[in-house]
Amino acid sequence: MVPLQLPQRSKVFMDVVVVESPAKAKTINKYLGSGYTVLASFGHVRDLPAKDGSVRPDEDFAMSWQVSERAAPRISEIAKALKGARHLYLATDPDREGEAISWHVEQVLRERGALKDVDVKRVVFHEVTRSAVLDAVRNPRELNDELIQAYFARRALDYLVGFTLSPVLWRKLPGSKSAGRVQSVALRLICERELEIEVFDPEEYWTVDVEFATPRDQKFMARLTHLDGKKLEKLSLGDKDKAATAVAALEAGRFSIASVEKKQVKRNPYAPFTTSTLQQEASRKLRFAASQTMRLAQQLYEGINLGGESVGLITYMRTDSVNLSREAIDGCRTLIQRKYGPQYLPAKPRIYKTKAKNAQEAHEAIRPTDLMRQPRDVAKYLNSDQLRLYKLIWKRTVASEMESARLDQVVVRIEAGDRRTELRASGSVVAFDGFLAVYQEGSDDNGPNAQTGESGEDRRLPAMDQGEALTRGGITPEQHFTQPPPRYTEASLVKKLEELGIGRPSTYASIIQVLQDRDYVKLDARRFVPEDRGRVVTTFLNNFFKRYVEYDFTADLEDKLDEISNGTIAWKDVLRDFWRGFSAAIDGTKDLTITQVIDALDEALGPHFFPRVEGQPDPRKCTSCEDGRLGLKLGKFGAFIGCSNYPDCRYTRPLTVANGKNGEAGANGATRELGSHPETGQPVSVRTGPYGPYVQLGSADDEEKPKRIALPKSLPPETVAFELACKLLALPRDVGRHPESGKAIKAGIGRYGPYVQHEKAYKSLETTDDVLTIGLNRAVDLLAQPNKGRGGNGGNTKRLGEHPDDGKVVSAGIGRYGPYVRHGRVFASLPKDTGVEEVTLEQAVALIAAKAAKAKGGAAKKTAKAGKTTKKTAKPRKTTRKSPGKSAKTKDAAGPAAE
Repeated sequence: MVPLQLPQRSKVFMDVVVVESPAKAKTINKYLGSGYTVLASFGHVRDLPAKDGSVRPDEDFAMSWQVSERAAPRISEIAKALKGARHLYLATDPDREGEAISWHVEQVLRERGALKDVDVKRVVFHEVTRSAVLDAVRNPRELNDELIQAYFARRALDYLVGFTLSPVLWRKLPGSKSAGRVQSVALRLICERELEIEVFDPEEYWTVDVEFATPRDQKFMARLTHLDGKKLEKLSLGDKDKAATAVAALEAGRFSIASVEKKQVKRNPYAPFTTSTLQQEASRKLRFAASQTMRLAQQLYEGINLGGESVGLITYMRTDSVNLSREAIDGCRTLIQRKYGPQYLPAKPRIYKTKAKNAQEAHEAIRPTDLMRQPRDVAKYLNSDQLRLYKLIWKRTVASEMESARLDQVVVRIEAGDRRTELRASGSVVAFDGFLAVYQEGSDDNGPNAQTGESGEDRRLPAMDQGEALTRGGITPEQHFTQPPPRYTEASLVKKLEELGIGRPSTYASIIQVLQDRDYVKLDARRFVPEDRGRVVTTFLNNFFKRYVEYDFTADLEDKLDEISNGTIAWKDVLRDFWRGFSAAIDGTKDLTITQVIDALDEALGPHFFPRVEGQPDPRKCTSCEDGRLGLKLGKFGAFIGCSNYPDCRYTRPLTVANGKNGEAGANGATRELGSHPETGQPVSVRTGPYGPYVQLGSADDEEKPKRIALPKSLPPETVAFELACKLLALPRDVGRHPESGKAIKAGIGRYGPYVQHEKAYKSLETTDDVLTIGLNRAVDLLAQPNKGRGGNGGNTKRLGEHPDDGKVVSAGIGRYGPYVRHGRVFASLPKDTGVEEVTLEQAVALIAAKAAKAKGGAAKKTAKAGKTTKKTAKPRKTTRKSPGKSAKTKDAAGPAAE
């Protein structure tokens, strides 16, 4: 193999390489050697100032750029290093954003006169490995004008939407914070899903399962599919009486096997990860937020110290491509042959094609840089979260090149002698696990079916032959209710945005975070619930800027932005077409009155904030003046609910759903009676109180206080049936005996949700656990897990060493407010440019000392102030009541969101 030759350099002066992050700079400097100076830009060095006029449509979309205060020292450092250098290599990330950062760096340096006689080149590598970096420097290219123009267009669009539409919101919709080109569309998705859930009317239906035994006394379950010769649809057995009729028909029948259908099916492996699919799988399997996934992936990409040398463990993590390089495919096939055997290796390599629109095919999929570097080999160098993400990427990549799994599927049709009823049983068995030996999408790697590929529905059936007589066992009718569509999780929202072609996967994490930071949505049980403020903003945009929150319009705009990067359309033409219609829509709101806004919002949101319940008073009726009508109002600090008789009636309440008596928010809501308890005869009901929905046994008229059990967040109250309510009211239940202590383990629902208990130890259940069905093994496993550490990071901290003063441990971790270092009871936050993996013991000791001194000084000042006031005779002070409007700001200091 011919060794890589780097470009000839001056023997006196060093050439300069600019990357984005300091961690990557250290790694690359080691690869290139002493003849190069590698410096970090720390991301973008310039941006559009957050003020009017930064993008000027009347001047053919001229743009003003400003070097940030944070970046100014970096630019000076780069300019100083360039004195006498022959070459400047711009090695920022290999995407549109990275191309833009390189352009900005070059432009600022040219304006400063720092590039005289310096040859500027762009180098690109998709993995931080020695061979990739050396090869990139040996083969530089020019900056890509099309990618830079696509960045101009995207940045200008985001600015024009954010800084033109947000002020309209501030004027016409007090209390709102911002609107963004993609952010507003994502918010609309969440709000519309919530509306679907609210208007959903659950329908009752029943299923009937029957236990059968073969002549060899092997038992299995089958479900009723036909009654009186007719196929049963999902809602055919719509009530208890119809289910009873079906049970009676089954009790009268004699059953035999009508047919046994067997076939083998293949299940193919999944493609390697893209940015979007990595975020989705990390959310489902690892419970990582999108922002956490991207942060950890960035660390793995930029480099991890493996015993003295920093090495990038994965390829670039912002990509839409599922392609693997020839080198990666060969590495996968070699590893599969060695580790799993020839039966797991397909005859030909698998080649994947990207289906998503706007894909950047020049990139590779996200994969390990070296497939032979297995998770166990790097485990000691990674923290637990880094290891879990690396293991996920490694498994997905290896599995993508493995043989398909083969499953034997069996469908058994059972008939009664009189042919009134027909039942079916189905099952599947993994004949050959193939890629399932390594990876199964969407399931927990530690789950019981991680290696077998079997689920609760894919169960093994006993051997049966056509014509065999069966012995009928128990018949189980079960009540169900149709379920509303589920709220979006981070994973499903990312998937939906990608399906619609809206936004870019690399920006989804920041978009999701902005929606939460603006208090437009909240995460509840890992699902998005729109806040009332978010619903008001979405309704306003739907009424007055409908075109600009339409899914097709936003997706079409994304297509045009990608056409710019392909060089098929001029970027300013796209901006002109957009601005022509958008500016007209903005102008159309100038004469819009607050009354018009209120009327539109009140009509659209009335069913949400004033739901009508049969048997309850009109929720619009004012509870103060009786003849007034409640409706949405807009005040200085946002929307609220008030009376139409203002100012004679000054009744107001916060913008919350009226779910109580006489329309009061927060009081007990409407009651749904379910039936009488089979043991006590007391009424069982579903109710809503100030702390949420619950089931109740008994009534307020009883001598004893009614028993109440809060509903888990994942269980909508409208779907709770009688049997389920009785099971909940029976909590806490015995799960079993702990294998070590022999004492009982119980499962119940408490103040903080579902839990398991053993003696004095309590552990909350995860969202995938069911308090009614959790078994002994799972309960013991939960109880054995360590308690959460500070900030809820699972107790995962990094030991830095012993404090020089007292020998106690100094550690670093990530808590609720970001990365920190700890010594005893003293916690000190890390600077923004320092991570947990980078902080040293010496830095930690200094930060802890500064924090301790500050705390001590504050306490001393407080004590001195208290002592000083006790020596003086207290004088009566004149108090002035502040106006409620002068202590709060109505606009978000951060300004409108970029997207």
